[in-house]
Amino acid sequence: MRFMVDGPEQAGKVLLFAHGAGAPMDSDFMSFITQEVSAGGVKVVRFEFPYMQERRDTGKKRPPDRQEKLLNCFAEALENCPSDTEVFLAGKSMGGRMASMLAADLPEGDARVRGWLAFGYPFHPPGKPEKLRTEHLMNIPLPGLVLQGERDPFGGRSENMEQYLNEQSAMVWLPDGNHDLAPRKASGLTKEQNWRTAAQAALAFMLR
Repeated sequence: MRFMVDGPEQAGKVLLFAHGAGAPMDSDFMSFITQEVSAGGVKVVRFEFPYMQERRDTGKKRPPDRQEKLLNCFAEALENCPSDTEVFLAGKSMGGRMASMLAADLPEGDARVRGWLAFGYPFHPPGKPEKLRTEHLMNIPLPGLVLQGERDPFGGRSENMEQYLNEQSAMVWLPDGNHDLAPRKASGLTKEQNWRTAAQAALAFMLR
């Protein structure tokens, strides 16, 4: 398994950060969030799922691995985190969904994990609001934070996505943001502004 580690070497908090379905761990979005969060004193550990590693090695695109394999990989990455740190499971889109599922099914007594975060949670496939991916969200026993674009086709603000989260979880809506949290030019905002807002909200959640 390959990792990218940023931030203070002796940091007491770690953001274990998984990529989305289509872009690797060093995409512009992943790198921007990593830089902002690590500058705030949290160590960021990025890793890649097996299908993305294979894509990087061969140059051939392939679909994401099955859910079980994704979760096993995430759990293996967690085992590689220092035992004396507080860990927050996080990811972009699919990676955020896997983070939430792992958080919902952690073994009792794993006190290292303190919460979960999703940047652009895929509540449902675009155009298919009836196919929800939310059944586990109410049962997560840890604090959570979802950072969602207002126009996200996977679940936007007009759809009242908060109804699928329990009382320990919160949402931050990024103005005019799409699935990548980026706004339209007409909004007067830039994607960097929305990304920075998301990163700072994530940092505040972990440092609270």
